[in-house]
Amino acid sequence: MPSKPKRPCRMTGCPNLTERKSYYCDTHEKVMQRHYDRFARGYDQHKRYGSSWKKIRDRHLAGYPLCEQCKEHGRYVLATLVHHIRPLSDGGTHEESNLMSLCASCHERIHQRGRVDG
Repeated sequence: MPSKPKRPCRMTGCPNLTERKSYYCDTHEKVMQRHYDRFARGYDQHKRYGSSWKKIRDRHLAGYPLCEQCKEHGRYVLATLVHHIRPLSDGGTHEESNLMSLCASCHERIHQRGRVDG
């Protein structure tokens, strides 16, 4: 059975042909995978937080099961995420006073605000 014809690489200006499903040649496949891993996938939480984070997070959610921001506005929404008030990258810790239980929408709102202002 004949194989499919090779197609041009998707990288702008690349003259190579490829049979890959991603439509990138061997050279650009690696480059684009690194780009995807870094920008599209975000970060690996296991590298950033370590194995003890899950225990800390579960303990905090058990003690504060409702979203703290929604609760201030009179809404009672179950929290699914734990947010660091002072980020670890700025010297924050996993101490109880630095943690805040949030629902996904409030957590996203806080991080969007940080991207726009910061």
